[in-house]
Amino acid sequence: MTDTLHLSTRPVVLFDFDGTLADTSPAILRMARMALGNRGYDVDSLGDMTSLIGPPLYDGFMDLCHVDLDEAIAITNEYRKLFNAEVKPEDYPPLPGVPELLQALVDRGTRIAIATSRLESMAIDMINALGLPPFEVIVGRLEPGRDTKADCIREAMRQLGVTCDEVVMVGDRKHDTQGAHACGIPCIAVYTGTAKPGEHEEAGADVICHGMGEVAQVLGVSH
Repeated sequence: MTDTLHLSTRPVVLFDFDGTLADTSPAILRMARMALGNRGYDVDSLGDMTSLIGPPLYDGFMDLCHVDLDEAIAITNEYRKLFNAEVKPEDYPPLPGVPELLQALVDRGTRIAIATSRLESMAIDMINALGLPPFEVIVGRLEPGRDTKADCIREAMRQLGVTCDEVVMVGDRKHDTQGAHACGIPCIAVYTGTAKPGEHEEAGADVICHGMGEVAQVLGVSH
C-alpha cells in the first residue's frame, strides 16, 4: 500500500472519465443494446453487459459476443453513431463529489488532466459539456496508434511535460490500475463505477476508496 501522504503532495492528478468522474453507465449500456439490436443480435440472450464499461469497446464486444475484431469494430461504429445522435450531457452527470474535488484541487494549484480509454474526440466533447473545472489536457484513444490505457496515460504525461514521480492516477476499473502501473505511477482506485467487489484489490491498486470524499482525503483536499 502506498503512503497516502506522499500521494497528496504530487502536483499532477490524472483522472479516468467513465465511472470515475461521470455516471456514463446507463447511457453506455442503452446505446450498446441499441447497437447490438441494429446488428441483429438477440440482446436479451447476452445477459449482463457491464463488462463493456472500462476497456476499449471493441474488446468488450469481442468478449461479450464472441466475435472477431472486424465484427466488433462494426458494432462499435454503430454504437458511436447512436451515442453521438442520442446521448446528451444530462445523460451522464458528474458523480457525487466530483465538481467539489476538482475545484479543490485546482484551488490548491494541483494540475488536473484526463486519460481515458474513450475515443479522444468524443471524450473532449463530452467533458467540455459538463461545465467542470478545466482540465489541462484531455487524452483518449486514437485509432490507430493509441490503443491501451497505458498509451493514453503516457501521452497525457508527455503533453503535461511531467515524470512518473509527479503524477497519481484516479480510476474506477482494473484497467486504470494496470495502465498506471505500466507507466510507473500509483493509482487510487475508487468503487464508483462498475468494478466488481475485489477487482481493485486483485489488480493491486495502491489505495482503494469508496467515493470521492475518500479520494479527496487521500489527495489532501478534504474539509
